Amino acid sequence: MPLTRDRCKPAVPFGANYRLIDFALSNLVNAGVRRIAVLTQYKSHSLDRHIATTWRLPALFNDYVMSVPAQMRLGKRWFEGSADAVYQNLNLFRDEKPDHILVFGSDHVYRMDCSQMIDAHIRSGAGLTVAGIRVPRSQSERFGVIEQRPDGRISRFREKPTSPPGLADSPDEVMASMGNYVFRAETLIEALSADARNSGSAHDMGGDIVTALAEAGEAGVYDFASNLVPGSTERDRGYWRDVGTLDSYYDAQMDLISVHPIFNLYNKEWPIHTNPGSLPPAKFVFDDDGRRGTALDSMISSGVVISGATVRRSIVSSGTTIHSGALVEDSVIMHDVRIGRGAVVRRAIIDKRVVVPPGAQIGVDHERDRQNGYTISESGVTVIGKGDRVAPGNPTVAASLSPTHPPPRG
Repeated sequence: MPLTRDRCKPAVPFGANYRLIDFALSNLVNAGVRRIAVLTQYKSHSLDRHIATTWRLPALFNDYVMSVPAQMRLGKRWFEGSADAVYQNLNLFRDEKPDHILVFGSDHVYRMDCSQMIDAHIRSGAGLTVAGIRVPRSQSERFGVIEQRPDGRISRFREKPTSPPGLADSPDEVMASMGNYVFRAETLIEALSADARNSGSAHDMGGDIVTALAEAGEAGVYDFASNLVPGSTERDRGYWRDVGTLDSYYDAQMDLISVHPIFNLYNKEWPIHTNPGSLPPAKFVFDDDGRRGTALDSMISSGVVISGATVRRSIVSSGTTIHSGALVEDSVIMHDVRIGRGAVVRRAIIDKRVVVPPGAQIGVDHERDRQNGYTISESGVTVIGKGDRVAPGNPTVAASLSPTHPPPRG
């Protein structure tokens, strides 16, 4: 919140052009997995629209990415957990008759060649393979933690434990589940059916399905560190970020604009796909003293107009206009934002279609931000929700910036 107030997390914009779900879908499609159902329920309109307008695969070979809303096929009830969401859509498996089924989360930032995980799963003979990544033991409460046997099978799976044992070769780390699973089709169907009969289950894919299969000795681990993505380097190999908090979301985006980012959006051999829309190139206007349109150490999307303003270390999404004398620093600006003359935006996330009045200040004084009803993250990032009203600024400051120049067009 507030970025998920009007949309589900996979639909949250990221990296100027993308939505979070684009990363999971790109990994699947690039790896040749092209029959994909996206199970949606809460606040799904933005996600459904994005999939419908962006992810159109050629139908000639029966390839597709389709949104599947909750249909109440098993009674008048919504999905009661991630496992129940899959269980209520078993008809998809009956239609396709697959040998193996991938169940992937859709709100993480990473690159992965899923075909390598599928091959490892088939070779192992396991009913389930869980993608795992090493994380600091201090962060174990955020993840499902895997304990494994020497043969690679999972001996125990625990959801968000407080003090799990560390790895044998690295006591300060644990193996965490990435939320990506490959199942033998019959294994998944049997496990889901048994779970549906268990009235005491939370019907969670990790906490219930993976835990049960681990106890039965049918679950194995795929070490994400062994995955080799075409075009990757040693620096970005194994990159995976759970952007489930405002601060982790902000930090992952700030990494993109560093001189040498860990996650390289410019890997042409394994592209992250999206539909940027039919927009003109970004434009920077005015080159007068005190009124110069510039952007430094930033990512500027199509359709942006920086009109006599200064942008530093920021991500600016399509359709945004930043007017004369405005200063944007260390910020994430989403689509179709208007930042008025003389406004200051510093270390902030501004969601879509927000209008920042002339002379307004965001992220400059946190106490004033709180009084204005803005959200402040734990690390001090100011967040303005989609379409929220921003408190008026000082019009005198805005008017005094360039008194000899007419207001910029646009």
